[in-house]
Amino acid sequence: MTSQRTYHHGDLRRAVLTAALDVIATEGPSALSLRDLARRAGVSHAAPAHHFKDRAGLLTAIATEGYDLLGTTLAEAAGLRERGVHYVRFAIDHPAHFQVMFHPDLYHADNPDLLSAKARTAAELRAGVEQRSPDEDSALMGVAAWSIAHGFATLLLSHNLERTMGDRDPEDVFRALTGLTFRAS
Repeated sequence: MTSQRTYHHGDLRRAVLTAALDVIATEGPSALSLRDLARRAGVSHAAPAHHFKDRAGLLTAIATEGYDLLGTTLAEAAGLRERGVHYVRFAIDHPAHFQVMFHPDLYHADNPDLLSAKARTAAELRAGVEQRSPDEDSALMGVAAWSIAHGFATLLLSHNLERTMGDRDPEDVFRALTGLTFRAS
């Protein structure tokens, strides 16, 4: 291409984030390149660096946005089981965010905005745990609840449950799974 492009974009930050989420969803985070994202957004190869500085900065923005979305999603749920259902739904609806959020080696884990978003999300999970069993060890119950929801979502996204689930709704399967897991013996 011999024509020169001038930098002018309505919302370059959002365009680059959207392009990055598309790449991550189809090819994984390792396929990300700021140069390629600039090409997809139709801007100079240096333009994305004005918003993200580097690849890790872009992935930090994605993780922060993911934790913000997840925190909002969890806040909309009543009770611990439904918070788990919302967690699974978030993973299904935002697979690229989900892939990045739990790999702190990809981003700037000490970023203040990211830490704030993670703390809000953790508080929403704790709120669900404390509603369920305020007298028990809520920290351990939180780990158990997170492990079940995260494990189920991860297995679902990696297509490891297709044979077991068939065409059943993942949310219904998760509810049944937690019912079996926590049934009184």
